[in-house]
Amino acid sequence: MPKPHVLVVDDEELYRRALERILARSGYEVTSARDAGDAMGVVTARRVDLVLCDVKMPGVNGIELVRQIHDFDPDLPCIVVTGYGSAENSVDALRAGAYWYLQKPFDQANLDAVRRLVEQAIEHGRLKTENRRLQNELRMRYRFENIVGQSQVLRRVLETVEKVADSDSTVLVRGESGTGKELIARSIHFNSRRADRPFVTVNCGAIPEELLESELFGHVRGAFTNAIAHREGRFQVANGGTIFLDEIGDMSPNLQVKLLRVLQDRTFEPVGSSKTVKVNVRVVAATHQDLEEAIRERRFREDLFYRLNVIPIEVPALRERREDIPLLIHHFLDVSSQERGKRIDGIAPEAMRALCEYDWPGNVRELENLLERLVILTPGDEIQLEDLPPAFQQRGAADTPEVPHIPPGGLAFNEVVGRFEGELIRQALERTQWNKNRAAQLLGLNRTTLLEKIKKRGIEAPEGA
Repeated sequence: MPKPHVLVVDDEELYRRALERILARSGYEVTSARDAGDAMGVVTARRVDLVLCDVKMPGVNGIELVRQIHDFDPDLPCIVVTGYGSAENSVDALRAGAYWYLQKPFDQANLDAVRRLVEQAIEHGRLKTENRRLQNELRMRYRFENIVGQSQVLRRVLETVEKVADSDSTVLVRGESGTGKELIARSIHFNSRRADRPFVTVNCGAIPEELLESELFGHVRGAFTNAIAHREGRFQVANGGTIFLDEIGDMSPNLQVKLLRVLQDRTFEPVGSSKTVKVNVRVVAATHQDLEEAIRERRFREDLFYRLNVIPIEVPALRERREDIPLLIHHFLDVSSQERGKRIDGIAPEAMRALCEYDWPGNVRELENLLERLVILTPGDEIQLEDLPPAFQQRGAADTPEVPHIPPGGLAFNEVVGRFEGELIRQALERTQWNKNRAAQLLGLNRTTLLEKIKKRGIEAPEGA
């Protein structure tokens, strides 16, 4: 592992050499620069983990240098070195983006403090970089094109998600258990301007009623037995971001009243407190229940339903998008094979047929669990009909139409998706006699999007078309 790299910027050679010696003895790689121009040259040319710069330098001063570095790399920590009686400079440096400041001169009494501050600043920068990397991974993971499926019904759902993602409107996601409602909620958040803020999940059906209020809105010390300290609720934790209220249909009528107020004016009181807390939170709720029936049975408030149902999204059951099943099967086989370290090279046509004809009452979650089990238990490197549970074997033996057979060992998942997409585009173009406007309408795409996909897939019209 390489040593942390520290850049020291100071036009006074005495202090620059002193800092170099202190840092080198502490195990750091040290580079020095005399002014802001030389410093930016180093920062832009190679990896730097920390910048230590003096305030007073000829030309661009240290505070302006901190601003330039912060604009170039917001995660790179800077420590400003100031002289006696320069508290105002220290405050200006912090406002410019500096991590902290040091005071001259450096003597034996404060060397340990210097070392600790340098170590803390480097760790702070590392954590910021790691957090940003994880945020970028989450954004990539929940991009719309990463949701597996090419069916028309799923595409309509994703078109709606794309339209509403960057608004702050409340969304109600409905669908059977296991259809991927939380996946849709996460896609809404990570494709919105709130993506850098928290995404907080609360399963309203998994938390007892007497605890759910405290979980959502927090409590103060002494609010109830065992409330020995103040605790923030999930709404406060999600401030600036998104809160996902899963299984909202299981919430008690008493809590529904309090939630209604949050949706109306974004305020609430923690349990045991009279102090009003205001939050800026987007609410995405989900349920598998028939809320209209719950309203008729007086189990769910009608006014809350209309507050939640601003943007309704219905996630289709897996049996309603059977053409996506082969794609999902190969995706889950690929994921499970990598996680388990066991290679599955393919799936027999009759086994694929059986899986595609099954009604999947547990939807995508049931399919994922079955594929994980098959990867573990299948004795060979190809899944056969006899490897499936008994309920599937009669279906696979029936005389039914063939389904696409794509061995996961032979094609990467992206190639599978590409072939399906390319075939759909080619069929649409042939049906419209290669009229791209009409083909785009048929596929539910913008014309420019279709043109990009045609170019990407290398689809060319036959002569005379």
